Amino acid sequence: MQYNSVIVTIATVNLENLVKFYIQLLGQEPKKLIPKVYAEFEVYGLILGIFKPKADHEMEFTTNNKSPLSLCIEVKDLEKAIAQITNLGYPPPGEIKTASHGQEIYAYDPDGNRLILHQSR
Repeated sequence: MQYNSVIVTIATVNLENLVKFYIQLLGQEPKKLIPKVYAEFEVYGLILGIFKPKADHEMEFTTNNKSPLSLCIEVKDLEKAIAQITNLGYPPPGEIKTASHGQEIYAYDPDGNRLILHQSR
């Protein structure tokens, strides 16, 4: 298989709201934007796409709170990251946990997609 890039995508029926959240969380505007259809962010080599599925496919992308997929974001200062996401209106529902790689906390975007904020040791 030959490929040019790999894109992680999030489907949402609330495109404008989710794009606004990621603009604020990532501190950048999308690199590509097709209004009401698609937004694409590039973060340290990762391409994160957010798209609105066509109406006849929306049921395939209904948010599942038990999704095994997580967007893991390594941060320099976990307390500051928690404050930032809390200020966006989405405070983490749990407590900071200690994992083998350092400290982490689960948070969720406006659609309920899991974010794992972690700070390495």
